Amino acid sequence: MKAKLALLPGDGIGPEVTGAAAEVLRAVARRFGHDFSFAAARVGGDALDHDGSPLPEQTLALCLGADAVLLGAVGGPKWAGATPGPEAGLLELRRRLGVFANLRPARVMDELADRTPFRPGHVRGVDILIVRELTGGVYFGRPRGRDGDRAFDTMSYTADEVARVARVAFALARKRRGRVTSVDKANVLESSRLWRQVVSRVAEDFAGVELRHMLVDSAALALVQNPREFDVLLTENLFGDILSDQAAALAGGLGVLPSAAVGGPGPGLFEPVHGSAPDIAGRGIANPVGAILSAAMLCEHGLGLAAEAAAIAAAVSRALGAGVHTADLGAAGAVGTAAFTKHVVSALA
Repeated sequence: MKAKLALLPGDGIGPEVTGAAAEVLRAVARRFGHDFSFAAARVGGDALDHDGSPLPEQTLALCLGADAVLLGAVGGPKWAGATPGPEAGLLELRRRLGVFANLRPARVMDELADRTPFRPGHVRGVDILIVRELTGGVYFGRPRGRDGDRAFDTMSYTADEVARVARVAFALARKRRGRVTSVDKANVLESSRLWRQVVSRVAEDFAGVELRHMLVDSAALALVQNPREFDVLLTENLFGDILSDQAAALAGGLGVLPSAAVGGPGPGLFEPVHGSAPDIAGRGIANPVGAILSAAMLCEHGLGLAAEAAAIAAAVSRALGAGVHTADLGAAGAVGTAAFTKHVVSALA
């Protein structure tokens, strides 16, 4: 396969982890006989500093012309109070790419079952896919603003917005264990009552997939008490943002979780869940697992290369199983970003 990949390193540790992911993708191309070309552009705070915009037109053009986009991280205290801020570039990129479904897997690798805040037996076998609606809800609703001492935001959804992300969740559940948990706050919010009605209607088109509804507070509790009961967890933008970070604790932390933003007519956007971590930027100690597994999601959901995605995931597991890990997963025997990436590349070969 021949594919053009856009790299948006961004801020903080973003350049380090995207560099690691790109190295792994080059190894995949060598092993499987693909032709991947890479082109980089600025986004976030780095773009603000150099171009005066968190999403320069040349960056957007590069992304729109690519087959998939791999992003590192944006933001940091350096740009606190900037208007627009670095995060505005990421939100606008998602909007312009038309990606509306955020896939955030929280799968506990056996090699990390003892590296979480929970007992290994409690989290071993957890394999959750959170499908978060990405372009609606309170983050994008209008009106919003300030009126003297009053501030207001609007949580808004249309039936079509709910239906399209629900169809993504049900289609993915068919390939997994056939269970969708739709999370809302229908006992309080009118937008959640619409959400529940539409999701129930979409479920009728997916015979064999089980649907249950759960209030978001109950879901947060169940994620901690009995995480293995979840297969695909479907929810709106704000709730998905919060619950996916909570689920990260089950898997070993934000450093190991990937994500994908898909659904639009153009390329998908793939990025680790973690932030820019400016406190460790440039020190060569950042955990690249989230970015490398995002590259695996890029292969599977962006390019349709399931075997290549599985090979990347297996290589990460082999490296971790050999006791190779970065400092955030345990100080003893920790290696840096480059050394861990080298182990993954070797495992791929």
